[in-house]
Amino acid sequence: MANYSEYKGKNVLITGGLGFIGSSLAIKLVEFGARVTLLDAMIPNYGGNLFNIKPIKDKVKVNFSNITDANSMNYLVQEKDYIFHCAGQVCHVMSLTDPFPDIEYNIKGTAILMESCKRNNPNVKVIKTGTRGQYGAAVHLPVSEEAHTNPKGIYEISNLTAEKIMKVYNDIHQVKTVLLRLTNIYGPRSQMKHSRFGVVNWFVRQAIDGEKIKIFGDGKILRDFLYIDDCVDAILSSALSKDAVGEILNVGVDNPTTFMELVEIIIKLAKSGSWEFAEFSPERKAQEPGDFYSDITKIKNKIGWQPKISLEEGLNKTIDYYRAYKKHYW
Repeated sequence: MANYSEYKGKNVLITGGLGFIGSSLAIKLVEFGARVTLLDAMIPNYGGNLFNIKPIKDKVKVNFSNITDANSMNYLVQEKDYIFHCAGQVCHVMSLTDPFPDIEYNIKGTAILMESCKRNNPNVKVIKTGTRGQYGAAVHLPVSEEAHTNPKGIYEISNLTAEKIMKVYNDIHQVKTVLLRLTNIYGPRSQMKHSRFGVVNWFVRQAIDGEKIKIFGDGKILRDFLYIDDCVDAILSSALSKDAVGEILNVGVDNPTTFMELVEIIIKLAKSGSWEFAEFSPERKAQEPGDFYSDITKIKNKIGWQPKISLEEGLNKTIDYYRAYKKHYW
């Protein structure tokens, strides 16, 4: 496993740094002694939340700017050792009705970031948090990095395009990149105001509020659900690994769970809430890929990472966090 003491004294930029994954990375990096700058445009309903960095608010720099602002990026990338690229439009449902934020932030924003690195800091290493949705529906399970990509929405297409842009800068311009495809991430610091980001966290909110959780279809669809601390561990380990440079790596769980099992565990742990079957909405049905879970053999072999936190343990931590800090998230 990685030696996180290597982050001590390093200069780090996190795009989307006030969001779910970005803020979780920031807290760990500060703990390891890094000098952290957070970039966030604080676009409404995208997940940026100053409360996310309350434990470290006096130990990081925050820049309220947009990744599509080339002048800001030209300045912010300078003298950075690592850039964790988490910014973007992250709602696949929203992309069905308005594709332009995906194009603006995920594609154009990534191109501006990488061009800024090429011109101002070509020795930096840039780590991208992409999505398992880039694959589309699974042809074979579990899904490895060698699987064909046939994404079903603009959100997923824009993430795949961003990944390919970064690969070009790695291969042609020698700006080192690590390209991660994340599964369904859940845990503390994700926004909970609506159901468009993160199905697990939305179910947790409904259970805490004593509401009825809707299980689409027959509840037997398989997914892999990864707790945020394991996700952060994978991202930080990948960034330190020389073997990960220029590589595409799945970050997920090789032990899938049905939605029915997920909901039953949440209700049991929360001791509140109930569930019912429901028909898919037209938007969700159009993008539902069916069973999907990740083959994580490559990341295990390359950097020695694998998830450590069980679904039940992760859900317990998530429920406890939101019960304590509910007012900051919905």
